[in-house]
Parts: sequence; C-alpha cells; structure tokens
Amino acid sequence: MEGKKRAKRLPQTRLLDKFARSEDSPEAEPRVRRACEDPTSLQIRDTSCQAPSSPQGVSPNVTTLQNRGRVVSPPKASAAVGRSSETSGDTDSEGSNSDVSYLDGSSQLSVYERKRLKNIIENAKFFASLKLPESAARLRKIATKGQSHGIKRVKPKKTEYETVRRRSMRLQRVDPSGVPLPEIPAQPEPVIDEYPQLPPGPIPMVPTNQSMSKELMDSFLDTWTRLSQLKPTDTEKHTYNIERYKASLSRMILREDAVTKVVKNRIYSVAIHPSESRTLVAAGDKSGQIGLWDLNSKSEDGVYVFIPHSQPVSCMYFSPLNPAHLLSLSYDGTVRCGDVTRAIFEEVYRSEDRSFSSFDFLADSASTLVVGQWDGDIAIVDRRTAGTSSELTANINSKTIRTVHVHPVNRQYVIAAGAVNVGIFDTRYLKPNGNKAISSLSGHTRSVASAYFSPVTGNRVVTTCADDKLRVYDTSSLSSAIPVLTAVRHNNNTGRWLTRFRAIWDPKQEDCFVVGSMARPRQIEIFQATGEQLHSFYNEDYLGSVCSINAVHPTKNILVGGNSSGRLHVFKDC
Repeated sequence: MEGKKRAKRLPQTRLLDKFARSEDSPEAEPRVRRACEDPTSLQIRDTSCQAPSSPQGVSPNVTTLQNRGRVVSPPKASAAVGRSSETSGDTDSEGSNSDVSYLDGSSQLSVYERKRLKNIIENAKFFASLKLPESAARLRKIATKGQSHGIKRVKPKKTEYETVRRRSMRLQRVDPSGVPLPEIPAQPEPVIDEYPQLPPGPIPMVPTNQSMSKELMDSFLDTWTRLSQLKPTDTEKHTYNIERYKASLSRMILREDAVTKVVKNRIYSVAIHPSESRTLVAAGDKSGQIGLWDLNSKSEDGVYVFIPHSQPVSCMYFSPLNPAHLLSLSYDGTVRCGDVTRAIFEEVYRSEDRSFSSFDFLADSASTLVVGQWDGDIAIVDRRTAGTSSELTANINSKTIRTVHVHPVNRQYVIAAGAVNVGIFDTRYLKPNGNKAISSLSGHTRSVASAYFSPVTGNRVVTTCADDKLRVYDTSSLSSAIPVLTAVRHNNNTGRWLTRFRAIWDPKQEDCFVVGSMARPRQIEIFQATGEQLHSFYNEDYLGSVCSINAVHPTKNILVGGNSSGRLHVFKDC
C-alpha cells in the first residue's frame, strides 16, 4: 500500500521540486517575488500541490484552493487566468515553447504539466458548480435525525358511517319487553383450604381405606388391646457386645411381604408397638393420615388408615405405660391420643394460632408432655388436667424447634434442636421468657434436623445437621459448652421432596444409631458412636427408594423404614 501511495505522489513531488529549485535559485528570486504578488500564481501553485491528494476523479474546490493560498482572486486575476489558459492551450496545440507564460514562475514546467494544471482548475470549477458539500451537509442532517425503527401501523380512517354490531338481549341485560334486568351481585370466589382444620374434640376411630365389615375392624381393635396388655419379658435395657450386635444385624432381611403402602403421601413419622408376639407399626404422612399395619394379619393387607389430623403428622409414639394409646402430633396445632379401647382419637393439646413440631414424655407414666413449636417455644402439657391447654409456654430464644427429647435418666432435662443452636434445658426452672440453656452443643453451621439422647444412660447425644455432618456429643457431664466427640461426614441433602433425615439411637444398644442414606443401592445405615459404620440394610429387589424416617423395636431385631411415597419396609430376623 505504501508503494502505491508513493507512485501516485510522484507527479506532485516533481512539481514541488521544480518550484523549490526555482525559489532557492538566486537568479529566479525576482520572478518568485512577482509570483508571490500575483494571487493567481499562488492559487495555481497551491492547486498543483493539493491535486494528487484528492480522490481519483475528483478535484478540489476552487474556493478551498484559494483559502489554502490565503488569497482571494480579484476579477482581473480571473480574467488573466482565462487568457493565460487560452494562450497556453494554443501554444500546446502548436507544440512550440512560447516566451509568453500564463503564470509567472512556471516557465520551467513542461507542456504536459501545464496542461495538467489547466485540467485541475477546470475540474475544480466544474465540481464547485455541482455544490457537492452543500448536498452532503443536507444528507448528513437527514441521516442524523432520530427515526423510529419499527414500521408504523397505518391506522385505518374511520368511515363516516360505521356498521353497528348487533347485541343480544342477554348481553344488553334486558328482557324481551325491553325492561332492563336487575344487576346480579358478584359472587365471592370460594377459598379452597389445602389443609382444612378438623373440628375440636374427639374423632371416631373409623378406617377410611377399607369398606370392611364392623366385625373385622372390631377384631383388629381387640388384637391391639390384647397386645397392649402383654408386658415384655425383659424390660431392662442392655448394651450387647459389639460383635454380637453386628451378628444380629446381619440376620435381619427384607422380604417381599414386608413391604407395603400404608398411607397416601410422604411419611413424616414412624412408630413400632412394643409387643413381642406380633408386629404392629404406625406411620403418619403429610396430609394428616395415620396408617396402622398389622404384619401378622390374615386379611388382605392388614392396613388401616385413619385421619385424625389435617396437616403433616411429624411425631408419633406408643405410650410407654399403656401401648393401647398412640399419641400423635401434627403441624395443625393438635396433639391427639388414639385410644383403642374406646375407638376414638381424643384431643390432648390444641392451639389455634401455633404449629407443633415434636413432643416427648416428661414422665415414665406418659402423663406429662413437652411439646416443641415451630415458632421457637416449648410447652409443658399435663394430660391429667381438664381442657386442652398447656400448663406453661416458655420462650427459649430459638428461631425454631424441630425436635425435643427428654433425658432417659434425669427426665427434667430436655434437649431442643432446630436452628443452628442446640441446647439442653432444665424444665424445673422454665418461665415464659428469659430462659437460658444450661448446656449448649456448638459446632453446627446450618439448621439441625434432630438431636436425641442415647437410650440407656443419656451420656451421648447424636445430631443431624444440614451441613452434611452427623455429630456425637459427650453429655456425661452437663457443662456450659459440650465438646464434639465424633463428627461423621454424611450426605443429609435430601432436597425438597424427601423428609429430612433424623438419626435415632437403637434402643437395644447404647452407642449405635440408625439413619437414612442417599447412597445407591438404597439403604439404611447403622453407625457406632465412634463414627464407624457397622452395617447397611439394603435389598435391591424390594428397597428402591430413600427411607428418611426409621424406627427400631425396643426389644426385638426389627427395623422399619418409611419413604416419601407412603411405603414401609420392615427388616426382621430371617
């Protein structure tokens, strides 16, 4: 590109060199002075210098050339230029070197160069007559005006006579005689409550899943009553040798007939009847249903479904004193007791403006309950008093409470878990406000799903946290800050559609706990308090889902796992 530019500028360079030699030469000094005095010569010289830099085929404007020469040509000069051009044209046509020149100081130019300068002047005059700069300026103004990018829709002109649309009498709201009809008041849209509140008071124990005869239902209730009257042969809690315990776990298997759908929706709680002669399990689901499953029943499936609540049943226990009573707690703000002897679900505790999360028995007689609430309060309920209100509601300075659990030996101590903080409280000193924990279990970085004392001595606490950790604490001495004994890495990210994991202790073993698992194949895991995994219950044929909620029989080798579709899986001795 640089080479081409040099080639185009060669004529210009040659002209400039000649003018420079003529100006530098002392002999030509008088002639240069006359050229400077003549504005036309300056005009021609400037034109010759600027011509090569113009685009090809376009010559500069005469006005521009005159401005650059800083001289305004008078009329006489213009006429002289015209006469000189004619003389130069005649001389060129004859091909002779005449002493008369049309420009002073340009006598050294060749014939071709003179002709070229003449053409430059004529082209400049021609393009000046076209007025191209003025046209370009006008076009530039038009282009810079803001214009709409979209195509404007042309609105149709309204005609003077438009066709009137016909409307029926119904739309005009008139009767056939033309009398306007009265306005109909707007009907409010019905509000459909997803969880309709059940009426207060006892609810009859009537199954909703079977159109069974009354005799069959009565037979089931009688069986439940007889089971509750039988006392376990060995009520003392033991801690077996770990190798013996592992051997007993390996004998527990899952059969096809030990899997069935008990409730309609996701399971939130599971309980096992303490009977040693028959296996009776209960499950509470998201919609408030409670399903009872008698695995030894001779009927078609042995499942009986009741609806004592209107929202998720998050906690459920058989009474330790009288297993004929099944106590259940729900998000709907009620605690009910299913009394099989009277075939009703009586109301134990009710709150119209609070939602409950869990409960536990403060006394072995199950006469007093401690109830955890989602707003961060705990309530003390005495079943022996009349009415369905609490004896005390205490604020423990927690954002929320998910589980409460009572110490198995010193039953005045209650552990509450929910937010990041987990604390142990003495129920003897609870008051409506200003309560402080006597011990705090620190180390959690996210919300805690559960916290439970070990079943025999209460010297250990296992917590399940959303930071994917299972932590074991040493609670043998209740100091202000309890250290972490063991932290086990465990995937607790169950997501939105699964119930959160809650690690629970095996009632038969002081230092072993059970928890659901997200691992594949789907399984239920058992860990020791040291963090060692002892066993995994799985069966690829009959267990294909996550069992978030689990329960263990207090005396027999029976493990029950509930999933999010309302199905129970029972592992038993083979």
